[in-house]
Formats: sequence, structure tokens, C-alpha cells
Amino acid sequence: MNLTITVDDDVLKRARLRALEEDTSVNAVLRSFLETYAGAAGRERAAIADLIALSLESAAGRGAAAWTRDELHDR
Repeated sequence: MNLTITVDDDVLKRARLRALEEDTSVNAVLRSFLETYAGAAGRERAAIADLIALSLESAAGRGAAAWTRDELHDR
């Protein structure tokens, strides 16, 4: 899939020079960034889902129950 973005000419020129120094391309740098960025969102959603699942399994917050030390430190 193609993507078109607008970047200041000076910024693009500096990015091309840096990419050249790093033996890569601006396209490759942006692709890598977007892959990391998109993956991070997926990991964050998974971490939140894990936290919610753990909270539902715990007895804390239900009546007089409280989290045990083992529940708090369970990995």
C-alpha cells in the first residue's frame, strides 16, 4: 500500500542525508517506524486485556476480600 505525506523540504533533505549516512532510505526508516508504532498499540491493548483479566480473577474489591501478597506479586 502507498502512503503520501507532506514534509517540510528542509526536514526531508536532512532526513535523506541522515538516511544516506546510515546506509538506508527515508522510506525504510518510515516503514520501520510505522511497523514499531503499529505493533506498540497491539502490545498495549494486549497488556490492558491481561490486566482486566487478572482483575476479574482476583477476589479484591468484592466484599471484604483484599488482594493477597501472592496475587500482587504473581507473574
